[in-house]
Amino acid sequence: MAAPMELSCWGGDWGLPSVHTDSLVVLAYAKFAGAKLTIEPVDWTWKTLTGTVPSLHCEGIMVTEPVQILNFLRKGRHNADYELTAKQGADTMAYIALLQEKLQPALLHTFWVDAENYANLTRPWFASRSPFPLNFFLPSRLASAALSRILLTKGESPLHSITDVEAKIYSEAKECLNLLSYRLGSSQYFFGSTPASLDAFVFGYIAPLHKASLPSSQLQQHLKQLSNLCQFCDAVLNNYFGDGAPGSPTASQDSVDANLQKLTQLVNKESNLIEKMDDNLRSSPRRADPKPCPPSRERNSTPA
Repeated sequence: MAAPMELSCWGGDWGLPSVHTDSLVVLAYAKFAGAKLTIEPVDWTWKTLTGTVPSLHCEGIMVTEPVQILNFLRKGRHNADYELTAKQGADTMAYIALLQEKLQPALLHTFWVDAENYANLTRPWFASRSPFPLNFFLPSRLASAALSRILLTKGESPLHSITDVEAKIYSEAKECLNLLSYRLGSSQYFFGSTPASLDAFVFGYIAPLHKASLPSSQLQQHLKQLSNLCQFCDAVLNNYFGDGAPGSPTASQDSVDANLQKLTQLVNKESNLIEKMDDNLRSSPRRADPKPCPPSRERNSTPA
């Protein structure tokens, strides 16, 4: 009997099993390889701050990072790449490197640095799914990490600011999407009729861009023009996640229970506060009743 495996990841929305790129990669590959995972969304828990997402837990072992998690699954005989040739394996590695170098910086900018998208979509989403008081500063922390990563990888001389690198990263991202569209062609998946690890990575990277309601995104508009990539995302969702998105509010009882627990705690706090106020009122000394005024001597005097 296979050892139970638990995956900690961000929950889902927008019709996706997760809104988080790396989490989507692992979830998709697990579906492709037939690996049974117990999904533990980090929404509404302190793991949003202290945990590494995604992380796979199995028999006391914790594995992080999509590439390492996929390798761990392969060692457990959950291999979606077993039919690939050596050349296709090399192509897979090359395209994954292309996604990480060319597309990822633009995605980070789109969701975390673009002011309009961050204020109207990204920040409210992550704040609404983080426990108090993390909801006040976790989104800004993630945004700062995204900005630092962009500048670290793309801010070489003479491009030192985010304004300088913005045009470059979007140009490279559009070129990357064009290459992916050309490589996919009219095929259902990148290496034929069966999805493999490259399909999981491509899905994880472009599905949020395809499904999110972004107020401002030139990259999303470019993706919409590449119909085969959009159809690819929809096919993966329909074929492998049609039974409900793990981690989404409608499919995850853990998320529902967490919300109910939070509501119960708020109600208990209010009840305790009311009881305390009532006890204070009962224990406070009462003011003496005012004495009645003595009758007026003029009224009680009898006429002579």
